[in-house]
Amino acid sequence: MISKEYRTISQIAGPLVFVEKTEPVGYGELAAVSLPDGSVKRGQVLDTSHDFVVIQVFEGTAGIEKSSGVRFLGETMKMPVSQDMLGRILSGSGEPLDGGPPIVPEERLDIVGSAINPWARDEPKEFIQTGISAIDGMNTLVRGQKLPIFSGSGLPHNDIALQIARQAKVRGKEEEFAVVFAAMGITNEEAQYFMADFERTGALKRAVVFMNLADDPAIERIITPRLALTTAEYLAFELNMHVLVILTDITNYCEALRQIGAAREEVPGRRGYPGYMYTDLATLYERAGRIKGKKGSITQIPILSMPGDDITHPIADLTGYITEGQIVAARDLHRAGIYPPINVGASLSRLMNAGIGPGLTREDHKAVSDQCYAAYAEGRDLRGLVAIVGKDSLSERDKKFLEFADLFERRFVRQGREEDRDIETTLEIAWELLATLPESQLTRIDRKYIEKYHPAHRKSE
Repeated sequence: MISKEYRTISQIAGPLVFVEKTEPVGYGELAAVSLPDGSVKRGQVLDTSHDFVVIQVFEGTAGIEKSSGVRFLGETMKMPVSQDMLGRILSGSGEPLDGGPPIVPEERLDIVGSAINPWARDEPKEFIQTGISAIDGMNTLVRGQKLPIFSGSGLPHNDIALQIARQAKVRGKEEEFAVVFAAMGITNEEAQYFMADFERTGALKRAVVFMNLADDPAIERIITPRLALTTAEYLAFELNMHVLVILTDITNYCEALRQIGAAREEVPGRRGYPGYMYTDLATLYERAGRIKGKKGSITQIPILSMPGDDITHPIADLTGYITEGQIVAARDLHRAGIYPPINVGASLSRLMNAGIGPGLTREDHKAVSDQCYAAYAEGRDLRGLVAIVGKDSLSERDKKFLEFADLFERRFVRQGREEDRDIETTLEIAWELLATLPESQLTRIDRKYIEKYHPAHRKSE
């Protein structure tokens, strides 16, 4: 059935078109806007009331006039999905960017999706090895978890994201593992960098990449993560794959939300962001997890650059409420030439204990992590004291802890961008650093682990 065309546009504001309502229209329904030159722009119903329908236009409203025709298509936006998507680079609206053919779909799935029913959720478990010691050793990523990276402008969060995308694996099992990488509001230079890295390292073979550029319409940024998550759900729960979803940059996504809210003349919330931003972010983050009876899983790493490095900023604050911890990038470590500049003290993985230990990583993992945390925290505190009283005023014990903090950053946290450390290597480096402290100070490690793994005891055997 051919839908009616309406020429009742009353207002055009930013990316929005207001149409006087002449028929029942559903929220999220697709619309086609015909321009005077014969071209057609796609849109989606953002709001519907008795008098008006508000349409957000994906390609922007340039060229649309009040005399333009509007047709409502009677269906919501769907993502064509198939196993052949692996190895493809797509635009933020799902169109091929790699010169390949359009995707021949096995299914067409609604992009809105839904959070996993809490009753059907299975507990996140099993260790995902990223090859990055500061994450694997101290803030372990667990399959089915959502663990964001809090970064700042100019910090190498994109490099960390690419390194995780290249190196992430579930050890000891021959299981299909895929990466869905969605970039929102990135520059053309960043897009070229991402594509070149994926192709150079061969990581593209097991990845689906979505690219929304900074000069693309802001409204497309609202769709991009939903296309990515719909793809991930198909790979995980229909094809039984284990999927890692990397979303960068959530801040650009939230700016698009604010822009649309302003165009709708909504009453703003904190710092001008919509009052429903918490709910909106939850609809993305809660699509990660494991489902009872399903082999596949979705693990999420959202990346957000905190405006002004402010961890209390609404985007970081609300993300922290919804997700299960955070990895925090530190500017002082970056200035010191340490990559990845991960602030271990401020970072946290709330599900770490579910993914480490015998049969998952190693029996001493938890104890070593706790001891490193304690020693590093004490060493960092002593840096402040040294600034006041000088290093010569410290006791020999305190000097050991001060030295440990420096060694920890230089040898444990710092590693090469191409360096892929397995968990055994990570733990061995930690033991070498702990060996610089007196054994009497290793109060968080069971004696049996010290006798088994401490370098001094192994040499004496």
